[in-house]
Amino acid sequence: MYFCNFNSSNSIFMAQTKKITSALISVFHKDGLAPIVKKLNELGVVIYSTGGTEKFINDQGIPVIPVENVTDYPSILGGRVKTLHPKVFGGILNRQDNESDVAQMKEFNIPQLDLVIVDLYPFEKTVASGASEQDIIEKIDIGGISLIRAAAKNFKDTLCVSSMEDYQEVLTIITEGNGNTTLDQRKRFAAKSFNVSSHYDSAIFNYFNADHEIAALKVSETKGKVLRYGENPHQKGFFFGEFDAMFNKLHGKELSYNNLLDVDAAVNLMGEFSGEAPTFAILKHNNACGIAQRATLHQAYTDALAGDPVSAFGGILISNTEVDKATSVEIHKLFCEVVIAPSFSEDALEILKGKKNRILLIQKEATLPQTTVRTCLNGALVQEKDHLTDSEENLTAATNNKPSERELEDLLFASKVCKHTKSNTIVLAKGKQLCASGTGQTSRVDALRQAIEKAKSFNFDLQGAVMASDAFFPFPDCVEIADNAGITAVIQPGGSIKDELSVNYCNENGVSMVFTGVRHFKH
Repeated sequence: MYFCNFNSSNSIFMAQTKKITSALISVFHKDGLAPIVKKLNELGVVIYSTGGTEKFINDQGIPVIPVENVTDYPSILGGRVKTLHPKVFGGILNRQDNESDVAQMKEFNIPQLDLVIVDLYPFEKTVASGASEQDIIEKIDIGGISLIRAAAKNFKDTLCVSSMEDYQEVLTIITEGNGNTTLDQRKRFAAKSFNVSSHYDSAIFNYFNADHEIAALKVSETKGKVLRYGENPHQKGFFFGEFDAMFNKLHGKELSYNNLLDVDAAVNLMGEFSGEAPTFAILKHNNACGIAQRATLHQAYTDALAGDPVSAFGGILISNTEVDKATSVEIHKLFCEVVIAPSFSEDALEILKGKKNRILLIQKEATLPQTTVRTCLNGALVQEKDHLTDSEENLTAATNNKPSERELEDLLFASKVCKHTKSNTIVLAKGKQLCASGTGQTSRVDALRQAIEKAKSFNFDLQGAVMASDAFFPFPDCVEIADNAGITAVIQPGGSIKDELSVNYCNENGVSMVFTGVRHFKH
């Protein structure tokens, strides 16, 4: 009820405080509900309910009025229509300070509803379970979503609770307030409710628009985390997503904005080597500065580190297999931000926990988004992920000289790394080890020269190494520079109108080159 005496600040506060005298409860998830209905009963609140929730409340020994007694209409169409009735929505939407609304409530004998506890059918979980389309359609909630929107809209008079995650907070509010709620509380719960309803509708739309035939973007993440800051300390930063669904965090400080970007890059890169021989990668600023594949993880790490021991400082480390004690001993000598693996041996874990801030993550099996989204101008750019990985079956020999079996293995290894390196890029590899890469250059020639210079600075012998390029060569300058550095095989998309120039040079100088037919720009 509202108090209309505004002679003091205390009266103004009371005018915004409302006593719960009646409640409508109809939920799919009943865990944690019992303490609330028991408290409401203690407070003398009249409870209305439907179906399974009504039975649940009855089983608690608490009196409950079936909604059918109010509407004089049974649940019909197999439960599809239960609460869609003017006497229900009138009880929720009426404005208690509006004389006309009050009069109509009396005229039509509509009960006041001060509290609405309603959740939604588990649509997303049903989709994720691989259920049939019919089962999925039946999990599109109609009555629940309508009740949530109505109660949230009328937050001035009604408290709307739309998620079981809020049950404990609601119990605290009604307990400490002796059944009273404040306007601020009701408005905050209205915001939570519209968050639930908008997310639900987005999930339904995305299910029906799985083929993206409708050019509309609906992105909704309800799990959010405030980060220490964004890319730089003066920027605010947030992460929206279910990090715990992808990783078990075993040790270390909170992940930063930049950590998360690097972890994302590391996971995508190592995904190329899933199920293969032990592979270890070290990343810095989203690019691999070292990666190697060996018979043992210890050797893979040692050779990955050799690729650029300078850049490895403060890097992100990732393995495609369990980190063992021998490998952890070597890792522990390096200052690194994050170590990611499918598992860690007990001995390895004990060693790596020796640095209190070092973040240790166990990567779980998880489904990643099939699209990428980034802000652009006053909107967003959306695209399918680059799921194509170059394989031997997709290669076309462009030169008379064909790569050897060893060169072919190195070419495919380099191509995988190249795909996950910032464009323009050139990747040099030998013996399934990254020798060096030129990253994010405006010129492909500059990227190549950067890679060669870097490889030589770390004492790599490029004689017999291979080169991967994320895009075609419009001129023969790159293959000539590579040849002079000792590189004997090249993998590139091809497709330039001047491919012939590079092919001719390779033929004349005994360099083998294969075309993939697929460009892998990464901006």
